[in-house]
Amino acid sequence: MSHYPDARFLTSAHQSGQFVEDAGREVAFAGRSNAGKSSAINALVNQRNFARTSKSPGRTQLINFFSLGDSQRLVDLPGYGFARVSRSMQSHWRKLMGEYFEARRSLSGLFVVVDIRRSIGDFDWQMLDWAEQIGCPAHVLLTKADKLKRGPAANTFQQVRKELPEGMTLQLFSATKRDGVEEARVVLDGMLAD
Repeated sequence: MSHYPDARFLTSAHQSGQFVEDAGREVAFAGRSNAGKSSAINALVNQRNFARTSKSPGRTQLINFFSLGDSQRLVDLPGYGFARVSRSMQSHWRKLMGEYFEARRSLSGLFVVVDIRRSIGDFDWQMLDWAEQIGCPAHVLLTKADKLKRGPAANTFQQVRKELPEGMTLQLFSATKRDGVEEARVVLDGMLAD
């Protein structure tokens, strides 16, 4: 059974005027296109293909809003891995995400999804900087932790923890093995709580 039984897709936004009403509380998810963001969202909501089935190919360029019920939302930000898109599209995404972070009063938390085998990249830092500037709690999911042995995973965790600004939290996560799902849900629920 889903942890959020009322979870459903609301809409996709290409421009800030298409954002859902800025009321209640929402937590945004950001990450490189191949960091496992959809898998993490699906594991947390406990619905297979939840993040994917509400999106047709190409919608990764959009900000996707999902209702979790009771004026709570999950927001799937565009995956940033800009190698295959034009500079104008890159510029549009940066502008759209900048508008999102600057305008959303209901934004109560940010999850930044990072493949544990990669270091935190420039766009990840941009997301964390935006969160810090507006006083929004941020939590880093080091995904695909099952791809590393325990020792190297622990070393990467400690290294990233040293780099993060004070107050930001971090955890190991594997959607495949379901490791860290409950821990991440506690963080998500805390961010969504009034």
